[in-house]
Amino acid sequence: MAVQESKEFPTTECLAPAQIEAKVEAAAITKAALPAGKMFVLAMLAGAFIAFGGLYFTVFLSDTALSWGPQRVVGGLVFCIGLVLVLVCGAELFTGNSLMVCALASGKIDVRGLLRNWVIVWLGNFAGALIVTAIVFFARIYQMNGEAVAATMVSIAAGKVTPDAVTLFFRGILCNVFVCLAVWIGFAGKTVTDKVVGILLPISGFVACGFEHCVANMYFLPMGAAMVANGYGADIAGAASLNVAGIFYNLAFVTLGNIVGGAVLVALAYWFVYHRKG
Repeated sequence: MAVQESKEFPTTECLAPAQIEAKVEAAAITKAALPAGKMFVLAMLAGAFIAFGGLYFTVFLSDTALSWGPQRVVGGLVFCIGLVLVLVCGAELFTGNSLMVCALASGKIDVRGLLRNWVIVWLGNFAGALIVTAIVFFARIYQMNGEAVAATMVSIAAGKVTPDAVTLFFRGILCNVFVCLAVWIGFAGKTVTDKVVGILLPISGFVACGFEHCVANMYFLPMGAAMVANGYGADIAGAASLNVAGIFYNLAFVTLGNIVGGAVLVALAYWFVYHRKG
């Protein structure tokens, strides 16, 4: 949702950090007050947008012509389409909404409003990601590159259900530090170009480093499970764990990590520095 031009938020240059914090709080008030139906649909859109990024990333990774490092970097860059769509087109993303804690700390929204948003948006993100998973499956995108895309779908997903819970939790923390900083930069930008360029490095960075993003995993994991169920990638380590239990094992610990990374290490840190008095 666009913020109206004002003296508080000048449009001649990027906002200063204190102005960004104020803008984040103003956005949080709007987010907390959204009707549940609109909030859910906007969350579905965000889940779909992040899934599009995941699909683009998967198709790119299915070509192994590049060496590992360049492949991770470019793969991270193509994944950025997801957050670009969220920030520019408008949608409700669970991980980015960790920044709403700024408004909670200022007393501008209450715990009930925050949790209402988080629960509805998490579920809406999952619904949107599942819809894209189904569309991609029936479009038979997995058959591209001699079915190498199918194998890549399984490989990506299997790599997310094999780590232990502590690893997933801390990868989730790191991921949402990067994501919320990217969203923070998005609030600072005044043009589409500002927003797009600003998010490229943080988002491509978290993808290249293999951090864990719960909304992206709402696409990657069901997609991998669908491939295994249809006879692909059975020989890939961890493929047997791509089932309902494996999906929610990952999402539980990654979601908790994402909350800590975004709400505590970014939102509360910036609130303490730029809003708290004394």
